Amino acid sequence: MRSSLGQKLSVLYASLVYLFLYMPIAILILYSFNQSKLNAVWTGFTFDWYVKLMQNSDVLDAMKTSLIVALISTIAATMIGTLAAVGMYRYHFRGKTALDAMLYLPIVIPEIVMGISMLALFAQLQVPLGYLTLIAAHITFSVPFVVVVVRARLAGFDKSIEEAAMDLGATPWQTFVKVTMPVIAPGILASALLAFTLSIDDVIISFFVAGPASATLPLKIFSMVKFGVTPEINALSTLMLAVTLVIVIFAERLRMRKQ
Repeated sequence: MRSSLGQKLSVLYASLVYLFLYMPIAILILYSFNQSKLNAVWTGFTFDWYVKLMQNSDVLDAMKTSLIVALISTIAATMIGTLAAVGMYRYHFRGKTALDAMLYLPIVIPEIVMGISMLALFAQLQVPLGYLTLIAAHITFSVPFVVVVVRARLAGFDKSIEEAAMDLGATPWQTFVKVTMPVIAPGILASALLAFTLSIDDVIISFFVAGPASATLPLKIFSMVKFGVTPEINALSTLMLAVTLVIVIFAERLRMRKQ
């Protein structure tokens, strides 16, 4: 009896948690089809906001900027972070503990501190704010997350597989590409998705390092808040959610095939 009651309470608790997490997203999707410009009153169903979104050049340009910065920074951060994780996992050297601790600093320090520090650095180096500074900043705060995720995958890696490959005549590079990479590929993919999400979602650091011609979508939406966010943003968010869901499903299927 008590076990059945406890199970029901657990299900109820889990349902309330999921409701709390996903109800705002459901409301956002619903109001992207609302005829009214206000997000508080439902007046009817329409696709007009999706049509207007395709005609809003400012929002589309900001979205294009976000995608370009996110893709470039994700590729660079994933490559740098993966090599750093493999190197720190495989080799032991003096100062490794201190270097390992320093990798976590960009994760734990407040974003506003990192944004101000990046702005001060670019100002000291006299680098004009724009795409270059934006991409460099996004790579900087994404690399530690990649290192953490890939190292977690390497924690269960059996080094004897690499040793067996080299005993059979494989070079260190062939061992890395044909043995190590396939094993840690799910971790690399997960870290890349995390870096992409962090980049395309960032507001605070981008606010300090973006130039006038390189405003990202979060910055554009943030600037629109004072005038009122139209359902066009709801429509854009719904499309982004759909694309993200497709990517997550694809990544999960790929992960299942690797296992």
